Amino acid sequence: MMKNAIMGALALCGTMVAGAEEASGEWKSLFNGKDLTGWTPKFKGYELGENAKDTFRVEDGLLKVCYDNYEKWGSLFGHLFYEKELSHYKLRVEYRFVGEQVAEGPGWAWRNNGVMIHGQSAESMGKDQDFPNSIEVQLLGGRENGERPTANVCSPGTQIFYEGKVDKRHCINSQSKTFPGDQWVTLEIEAHGSEKIIHRVNGEVVFEYEHPQLDDGTLLEGGTISLQAESAPIEFRKIELLELPVPE
Repeated sequence: MMKNAIMGALALCGTMVAGAEEASGEWKSLFNGKDLTGWTPKFKGYELGENAKDTFRVEDGLLKVCYDNYEKWGSLFGHLFYEKELSHYKLRVEYRFVGEQVAEGPGWAWRNNGVMIHGQSAESMGKDQDFPNSIEVQLLGGRENGERPTANVCSPGTQIFYEGKVDKRHCINSQSKTFPGDQWVTLEIEAHGSEKIIHRVNGEVVFEYEHPQLDDGTLLEGGTISLQAESAPIEFRKIELLELPVPE
């Protein structure tokens, strides 16, 4: 995991962030639509590379998190890691929740998934570890009634600088709309190392924060990207990356 411990030396210039995309290259797909090439699963209780119960799979050109081979949940937390660590980039995914939650899945995990960023390596995870230390961009599907925003922040082993202070809450809601049913939603994550991270949903900014860090205050300059499996079926039809220039 890439780290930077010099928090006081960081200063984010708004014009630099705005201009980063202008100096960037082209979007590239991280998912080939055929198989899991470039991605490695890690499930709680399993060795790295074992795709427990064929949970992560590619069907009909979609990357799916499936639970048809489960009798019950069994706390089988899983993550699918992209092969490259990243620090300055835009990541765009199109996702939708489908079907029913696996039997005995926790109530909080109903139509709940996540894109983990700035994470520890899959190799460094313990065999029985639930989640990688990372910043989770939490994906939530809407219920029939009430608000349930998506693109929130959760923080397994981490914390963020938000609204002028270090915020140690485990999950913080974004300002996004609620998306009920099986509709496709476009999430974009814009990461500038340990300086600033921005979440967009269907093109609208819904969350901004700074200085992602471990619980001990060590800043995270970057790290792994992974997709979750935590009892809710979900599909991804696009996973695209635009790498941004790294400031000198």
